[in-house]
Amino acid sequence: MTEICALASGSNGNSYYIGNRHDAVLIDAGITTKQLLLRMKSRGLDPSKIRAVFLSHEHTDHSRGIQVLSKRLGVNIWMPKETWYSLPPYFKPPYVRFFTAGESVTVGSLEVHTFLKNHDAVQPCSFLVSCEGRTTGVFTDIGEPCDRVRSALKTCHAVFIESNYDEKMLWEGSYPWPLKQRVASSVGHLSNRQSVELILGEWNPHLECIFLSHLSQENNTPAKAFEAFEPLHHRTRVLLTSRHDASEVYCLE
Repeated sequence: MTEICALASGSNGNSYYIGNRHDAVLIDAGITTKQLLLRMKSRGLDPSKIRAVFLSHEHTDHSRGIQVLSKRLGVNIWMPKETWYSLPPYFKPPYVRFFTAGESVTVGSLEVHTFLKNHDAVQPCSFLVSCEGRTTGVFTDIGEPCDRVRSALKTCHAVFIESNYDEKMLWEGSYPWPLKQRVASSVGHLSNRQSVELILGEWNPHLECIFLSHLSQENNTPAKAFEAFEPLHHRTRVLLTSRHDASEVYCLE
């Protein structure tokens, strides 16, 4: 059995838990270690099972907690070397290991496959985490879906998929024009509509659960994201994530 949970998901912090009876990994740690451990406790998840943290890219909402978490739990933070060099000194963890995008890393009983994505960071990566024949994808901070993301989707039994913004809210909202352009660019984020089209276009009948992730506080609402995914509600479980609390834990049997 694989347990998956969004410990934090949003523009102010992201962290995703994937684990089994013996081992677990986190993808990103963009909130404080105190908050992360409290949220794990609230969902009955055991921090002692965490064997590694994989960092998707250097932006603060993904890397804020890695230094303290690495010290506290004594775990390696895995990232590309380019990401390490781009981190400020006060974020750099004491225990670090490097991977090259496209490489697979074995962590206990879990296998983590890494690959590049389109985002405005130095070496941004998405991940597939596999165990006992079940695969979970973590696909957030994607400006536009490349062939690697499309191919990976077809292997997933569960996925954290970016549903960052509602297009009307973005273009009519208060963001300055350059920031609006950045969000909607090919190295920015996916809108609700783009995310739905991606899932439908690469539909995988084994996909059990979709976590709607990295929702913008200013340019989206949980209701709008959930409503946009209405065409998929009869095909698979669609769950919301939150910037304030951990999501429910979904179990892949």
